[in-house]
Amino acid sequence: MLNRVTKTNFFCLVLCTAASSAQREGKELLVQHLLVGEKDVRLLVDLEKSIIAGGADLSDLAVEHSLCPSKENGGMLGWVRRGQMVPEFEEAAFGAPLNKVVRCKTKFGWHLLQVLAERDQCVLQDIDPEELHTKMQDPSFLEEAQLIDVREPDEVAKASLPGFKVLPLRQFGTWGPVMTDEFNPQKDTYVLCHHGMRSMQVAKWLQSQGFKKVYNVTGGIHAYAVKADSSVPTY
Repeated sequence: MLNRVTKTNFFCLVLCTAASSAQREGKELLVQHLLVGEKDVRLLVDLEKSIIAGGADLSDLAVEHSLCPSKENGGMLGWVRRGQMVPEFEEAAFGAPLNKVVRCKTKFGWHLLQVLAERDQCVLQDIDPEELHTKMQDPSFLEEAQLIDVREPDEVAKASLPGFKVLPLRQFGTWGPVMTDEFNPQKDTYVLCHHGMRSMQVAKWLQSQGFKKVYNVTGGIHAYAVKADSSVPTY
């Protein structure tokens, strides 16, 4: 049975973990980990001690000991969000203090994991042409939103929408590296192409670069012309 002091510490730990997890709703976490077999608890404890007491680096230990393919990247899992991990790992990650190494057990074995950073979860959504057309009737939308057309110049010459900056996908090597200098990752960003495929590629890339709210125009400018504004030519 827990004594009074232990009970107090236990409930404080539970409350703090719950609070930390709740504060991270809508967040993405940058996580690294290592994995050992279910029967290798002693190894896990030794590795944990070497980090806490000896100053060893989790990424170095992952390369040497981890069973997860992520060992090739020093145990780095990248940015993760709720719903992408098994429940036990997810709860441990979302309850762990930044930079503190914690352990958990899943169906794969025992893990040591470390949350290196957190950020607001990026949103990638589709927007129907009709909804975009409605928004574009508001002058403030054209001033505040970031509108990107990733078609080629000859396509834009055939049909275009006001307010969209043309960044041809074939020239990605030119504009990609300076994207965060030209655009604000905190602002709503809308991406357009001919049928919605190239724009989806760019939208996903923008999301990976930390753009918070990215919208792909479903069906591209063709669908916009057919469903929302017949004055826009089709090609």
